[in-house]
Amino acid sequence: MSTDPDVPSAPPGALPVVTPARVLAGIALAVPVVALLWVSSYSRMTPALGGVPFFYWYQILWIPVSALFTGSAYLLLNHDAKQRKAAAVRGGGEPR
Repeated sequence: MSTDPDVPSAPPGALPVVTPARVLAGIALAVPVVALLWVSSYSRMTPALGGVPFFYWYQILWIPVSALFTGSAYLLLNHDAKQRKAAAVRGGGEPR
């Protein structure tokens, strides 16, 4: 329990706000952002793929990879929402 009087305590049967599915979804959304913002990792010309410099094909490769990461985050959050809804129907208990 928190000793801080400003932080309200959760009801005994309430689900936690931070769940493993939500953490994984956040990581899945952060991976493409970090990979593409870290420009020094791909700001070079070699290796070329079919005459296209690395700088360009690396960024193009991240389009479908980002879609996979975003889709997996969606599925994780959708599954978590279904578990929360089922727990609320059962009376606020932990999802099984």
